Amino acid sequence: MPEPTNLSDADLYAIAEQSLPSWGLQPEAMELVSRSENTVFRLDMPDRRRYALRIHRPGYHTLPELESELLWTQALNDAGIRVPVGVRTLDGPGYATIPTPDGESSRAVGLVNWLEGELLSSVIEDETDETGAVDHFHQIGRVLAAMNNQASAWAPPPAFTRHAFDVPGYVGEDPFWGRFWDIPPLTKGQRDVLSRARAGIRETLSDYGKRRGTYSMIHADLRAHNILIDPSGNLQAFDFDDAGFGWHQYDLAVVLFGLEDLPYFDAITDALVAGYRSIRPFSEEALSLLPLFLLIRRLVLISWQWERPELGRRHGIEAYIADACNRADAFSF
Repeated sequence: MPEPTNLSDADLYAIAEQSLPSWGLQPEAMELVSRSENTVFRLDMPDRRRYALRIHRPGYHTLPELESELLWTQALNDAGIRVPVGVRTLDGPGYATIPTPDGESSRAVGLVNWLEGELLSSVIEDETDETGAVDHFHQIGRVLAAMNNQASAWAPPPAFTRHAFDVPGYVGEDPFWGRFWDIPPLTKGQRDVLSRARAGIRETLSDYGKRRGTYSMIHADLRAHNILIDPSGNLQAFDFDDAGFGWHQYDLAVVLFGLEDLPYFDAITDALVAGYRSIRPFSEEALSLLPLFLLIRRLVLISWQWERPELGRRHGIEAYIADACNRADAFSF
């Protein structure tokens, strides 16, 4: 899990400033636009170009894994899918390694082209009728299908390395986001429920297997908050920090997660799947596993929240665990 960070905004500005010579940049303005797990600055250049400068959190990805992210986003862009494209440093690597002001550690800093547009999440919130909101999910399905098409046909170069959302990545002894069935706040009853869910997930996905056409590189976080609508109405995906190898159903489940209690959830799901199927085949067998992947998304976020106290992610975790256990128990593993 990533190590906690207590860097101030001033520290982050100092790191960003120190990284600029790696690209030979002298921006007119540098604005802190996002401080979450990673930190993002917008750079406004004298020639009106814009970039996003990203300071990556420590402990989540190695430099080879970050370099691999740039390889995939470039391949997606080459396939006609609009995503942020990395800008390599003057010396060639995709990232600069910059020491923190206290000299105790360092941060990987990357640069990507800035995408103009409005967040899809904001657009959906402003929709005045259900039909307008549902239509956006049809568009998301098409984007996901295009990305899955590219990834399924793509042969990553030999040095490519990225995490996997597979059986070990979800429910192995050392899963990517932690042991959701084994964190301190769980009661004995909750541990029993989650242990049964873990065993059921392992058995189901092991039987399903990594069949060609259902498993490849995936975005793994294409929520509406990570999609921009450009001035022409086209969708642009960004934030590939969680991207790794996984089943395509997980990509779809991430889009739907948290919306299950909406009165028009079925319409959203139907639109998402219809959009996906308009670009890429998606069998009834594949569709039948979507509820399982929705549950997986819910469960892995238990440990994800627990492991991030520095970001306030533990607030309300008891209620979240109770809801997750109720849903897992109803799954009848």
